[in-house]
Order: sequence, then C-alpha cells, then structure tokens
Amino acid sequence: GRLDAGHPSVSWADALDWLGTVRAGAPIAEIQFWGHGRWGEVRIGGEVLDSSALDASHPLFPLLHRIRARLVPGQDALWWFRTCDTFGTAKGQDFARAWTRFFGCRAAGHTHRIGVWQSGLHTLLPGAEPAWSTSEGLTPSGTPAPSRAGLPNTVSFLQGRIPGDL
Repeated sequence: GRLDAGHPSVSWADALDWLGTVRAGAPIAEIQFWGHGRWGEVRIGGEVLDSSALDASHPLFPLLHRIRARLVPGQDALWWFRTCDTFGTAKGQDFARAWTRFFGCRAAGHTHRIGVWQSGLHTLLPGAEPAWSTSEGLTPSGTPAPSRAGLPNTVSFLQGRIPGDL
C-alpha cells in the first residue's frame, strides 16, 4: 500500500533503531520523515540530526550504518525529508550532498516552510550537485518563506510520490 509502516518517535535514537530493525531482513525502498527541520537539519523535539551524525564517532552513526545496509541497492532508494527548510541555503545543500553520498541513495527535501503545500521540493542523487539556488525559500530579508500553491516544485501534503521530473 501507500504506507507500509509508521512509527512515532520521541528521539532520533528511537526512530533510527526502529528503522534499522522493523521487518528485519526486508530491504527498504523509501523512507519519509515527517517532522521539523531547519537549514541542513531535521529535528525530533529539540534533538537535531544533521550531517555530523554521518561521522563514525557520532553516537547515531551505528544506527544510520544499519539503515544504509538495508536500503535497496543502487540509487533506487529514496529518503524524503518532509520537513521545513531542510534543503534550503548552502547549509541545506551541504546536508543533501553528505546524506546522498553516505547512503548511496536519492534524497528529497524542501527549501520552504511547509504545511498543506510543500514548496521547493528537490531531489539529489549521490555524487550530483544541487541545481537549486541557495536563496530559494528565503524572503528578501533572508527569513524562511512559507509554501503556497503556485510556487516551483510544490506538492500537496497528500501527495505520496515525488513527481517524475524532480
């Protein structure tokens, strides 16, 4: 079906441990994280997950490594951050590069504040460079811009798949 499994988490350790063990032995084709974000990071409560977790010395690294081993081979896997701003600014682009290279999969994220409308959706493949501007999703004063219908790369929160041209 459209949703194979879901898990409400109160910490990154809980979320990543669940991802690494649910339906043990079955490959993972897609992960969607619905939560909070900021440029180059995603959050559960006040706990931040950013590219520093991809370093072997980070406490979450073993959990991320276990998930990486379960992803379908090649670039067919997808990790979609359905969070505000995660791929916005240079910090968000750096996060997207690091994430795709570590996991060897395509990643998707947004450059705007999201809600019903989720604007600024972009995907990145491992080894590719972001094609979107570092100022996308920002107001002229440099604050985060809200999503709305009609903005580039906007999907509804009800849309479960990334459009083919992204």
